[in-house]
Amino acid sequence: MMTSAASATTPDDSVSRGAAQPRASHAKAIAAITLGNGLEFFDFTIYSFFATIIGKLYFPVEGQLAQLMLAVGTFGVGFIMRPVGGVVLGAYADRAGRKAAMSLTLWLMTLGSAMIAFAPTYASIGLAAPALVILARLIQGFALGGEIGASTSLLMEYGSDRTRGFYGSWQFVSQGLNTVVGSLLGVALAAMLSPHALESWGWRVPFVIGMAMGPIGVYIRRHLDETLPLPASSDDASVREAAAVAKPVREIFGTHLGSIAKGVVTTIGGTAANYIVLFYLSTYAIRILHMPMSLALWASWTAAFVTVICSPFAGTLSDRYGRKRVLWVSRVLLILAVYPAFMVINAVPTVPVLLAVVAVLGVLVALTAVPNIVMLPEMFPREIRATGMSIVYCLGVSIFGGFAQFFATWLIQLSGNSLAPAWYLIGCGVVSLLALPFVKETAGRPID
Repeated sequence: MMTSAASATTPDDSVSRGAAQPRASHAKAIAAITLGNGLEFFDFTIYSFFATIIGKLYFPVEGQLAQLMLAVGTFGVGFIMRPVGGVVLGAYADRAGRKAAMSLTLWLMTLGSAMIAFAPTYASIGLAAPALVILARLIQGFALGGEIGASTSLLMEYGSDRTRGFYGSWQFVSQGLNTVVGSLLGVALAAMLSPHALESWGWRVPFVIGMAMGPIGVYIRRHLDETLPLPASSDDASVREAAAVAKPVREIFGTHLGSIAKGVVTTIGGTAANYIVLFYLSTYAIRILHMPMSLALWASWTAAFVTVICSPFAGTLSDRYGRKRVLWVSRVLLILAVYPAFMVINAVPTVPVLLAVVAVLGVLVALTAVPNIVMLPEMFPREIRATGMSIVYCLGVSIFGGFAQFFATWLIQLSGNSLAPAWYLIGCGVVSLLALPFVKETAGRPID
């Protein structure tokens, strides 16, 4: 990037290097980004908590497992558009700025929530009903694909060489917060409403709430400092630089294919664990362990609460000991723990045992996911960072995270073994470690 452009557009360039910015300013920035990101993830993930009801209302096929497969498959459909959103909105964030991209993603997420909130059921309009839900999930997936790169890049650019892990960890905190709120809302609705009321209208309440979160998120983020230097004038030099920034996708796939491949492979293990532990285990408890919904949703709440608490600690550890070391140790421990964890909850299918197991898994998920998500934007230079982060993360998450619940349910149905989801997590974890030796350690080193 040209020095003149950088100095002309960033009011305090120390923001991007984490230098002498007041701590209060940084705290407000973290809060604004985290809350806005959490609001957006709430809209996307609340679907998972009501997958059993949505499956019954919109996918009326024979058998509960078949309904569940279609419902969680539709959850995964939203992830198909994440790479597309990552490319389009990530490039927009690298061209127009992080703030503009994050505002756009919030409005798109609000639209998707509104479509689901007011979608007629299959009994009312037939096949058009699941089509509407799928379209809404595609819009939400597109939006979230762009949100990840922009918000994570902004968090990282507020930090310094010694604090980027801590700053970046708040991306995962925001995901945990949305799950905490969403699962509590699900528990409250399941406890207060009769099964008939919950199925007829109660499940729509979280999506209506999600509609209101778009404007709130835009307002929260309005006063953030932009960390991407943008050209201040239209003279020849700035026009040339704008043209260079406007082609991040070409540069990503032209000179950073190796980083994309390594980033995608390392992401597989963390994202599979995240979506199984934080989201699927509640559904698993309802369908496989036969627990009531009002109790089973506490599993998601417990796992999410643990990740919220542990994520900043995991980021700090990665700053001190390195991203690769923390990721390697925690992922190996997760691989070793997951099969015994499923054995325990099947042998003793009680709520206290379920919550204890997911709490332990939640700690390991935070320790393995945070250094991973922090490491991804560090692989790319600032002018293409949001695009690179979006593409890598969304490619890794789209199949192995978004369809993790579908694969887990399909494996149970195929094998007849309720422990089958553990093998999926173990396989993803082992594959994800293969690329780690080839990833450059970025902790404590300048990335710009």
